[in-house]
Amino acid sequence: MKKSNSQNQNKSNNSKNAIEKMKYEIASELGVTMGPDATSRANGTVGGEITKRLVQMGEDKMNRSNK
Repeated sequence: MKKSNSQNQNKSNNSKNAIEKMKYEIASELGVTMGPDATSRANGTVGGEITKRLVQMGEDKMNRSNK
């Protein structure tokens, strides 16, 4: 059954909100203040950590489904 556009849009918004929340949680953990005054290196560190965690979450989910 095909999902409606509103359902897809809702999931997309939920995903964006979750990543935005993750961004600020990680920045806080790393002691980085996000924003235009932050250095590219600081912002990049947060982005890299987001990527690492998302990959880990995906790997964990795949491992659980393969058991």
